[in-house]
Amino acid sequence: MNYSTIKKAVTCSLIAALGFTGAAQAQDAKVFGGRSQYRTWSLGINGGVTLPAVITGGGTPYNAGQKNVFDYTPREYYGISLRKQFSHLFSLQANVNRGRVLATVADDQPGVLNADGTVYKSVETDIQYAASISGVFQLWTIDFLRRENAVNFYASLGYGLQAYNPKSYTETGANGTEKDVKGSYGEDGDKDYIHETYVPIGAGVKFKLSDRVALDIGHTMNYSRGKNLYGTGVPTSKTDKYSYTYAGLEFSLGSKDKPNLTWDNPVATLYDELKDPELRNEVDALKQRVSALESTVQALSTDSDGDGVADKFDKCPNTPAGTQVDGSGCPIKFPEPDTANLSTGSYSNIQFEFDSSVLKTSSYPVLDQVSSDLRASGATITLEGNASEEGTEDYNYQLGLDRANSVKNYLVNSGVAADQINVVSNGETKPVASNATEEGRQLNRNVQFKK
Repeated sequence: MNYSTIKKAVTCSLIAALGFTGAAQAQDAKVFGGRSQYRTWSLGINGGVTLPAVITGGGTPYNAGQKNVFDYTPREYYGISLRKQFSHLFSLQANVNRGRVLATVADDQPGVLNADGTVYKSVETDIQYAASISGVFQLWTIDFLRRENAVNFYASLGYGLQAYNPKSYTETGANGTEKDVKGSYGEDGDKDYIHETYVPIGAGVKFKLSDRVALDIGHTMNYSRGKNLYGTGVPTSKTDKYSYTYAGLEFSLGSKDKPNLTWDNPVATLYDELKDPELRNEVDALKQRVSALESTVQALSTDSDGDGVADKFDKCPNTPAGTQVDGSGCPIKFPEPDTANLSTGSYSNIQFEFDSSVLKTSSYPVLDQVSSDLRASGATITLEGNASEEGTEDYNYQLGLDRANSVKNYLVNSGVAADQINVVSNGETKPVASNATEEGRQLNRNVQFKK
């Protein structure tokens, strides 16, 4: 047997059954041990700036037939996040942010004409909150060249709800006449903020600073599902967009005795386990046991005389081919057939239930003996079917015949030639006991063997 093959098979079996018991950074980590062996929760804080556009193009409103007239002016934005890692590749993250977005008209461009006839030079929007849930997809977390990942790229896609209030100014910056309609939003005109859904799409990179802390740098494009982010009266044919560029810190939560799933490299864990001396010792021990088992199987399978009993257990070696042997390999001595019963008709009667021709299992031993004797001697026998007196004579005649045929079918199926068996019915005419009692009637429901 190829021991290299055994080693691979045993190793894979142990891995599947027991998991892995050690990694360099956490000796109790197991590749197939489930999420419970890792830290999977993390809390983040972030801060950065917004711009009134996204890299895919557009964002701020258009004057009718004109190009985008806003400059990209940054404003502060910040937030917190809570993330649950489900695998090496995927996690869900909840985000809550707030801040401002400022859109300023370029000096060489006219202002934005509002629906009320006012020309505005800037719009500053207060985002009270932007809350979202995003799926985060980690990239290149499995590394075959390095034991441990220290840089982690990711992409995200989510959906959320934001509340904001845009304020328009007739001059650049927060100067000039301000149009602030806070408190007049909603169907009843009594809401402080506009509420709209949005879709955040982002990408970023994380740098591992320690076992607990990571630096998070990223960029998110926020696609608003409405057209009011840069003023409620500004004419536009597109939904609003803005981007958020940020840096932050992410803190791993949970027991210090567990590795962080975000940074864990399953390839390194697998490598450590395959190189584990204890596992190698177990494989060597299993190899020796397999070798001993092969020798035992070889010894148990040797049967020199071909009688079906291995030499190790054969008490009668070298029996002639075709000899029927018992469990110890010795010839079976069959008794001579007993034909005395055939000549005397001394077999026990076969009994039946009331109005039934179905054989009882208790009759099988007698029938098997009759079958054996008939097959050994070649003699013939007559089966007489009988019935008690319940019912008409014609009915009981047929019932007796059915009972005799049931016995014949059993004997024929066991190997007795059909022409060795004769069948007759006495009906109710030859009782063996009185039909006045139930005990007697039970005895009369039978088949008798006659020479």
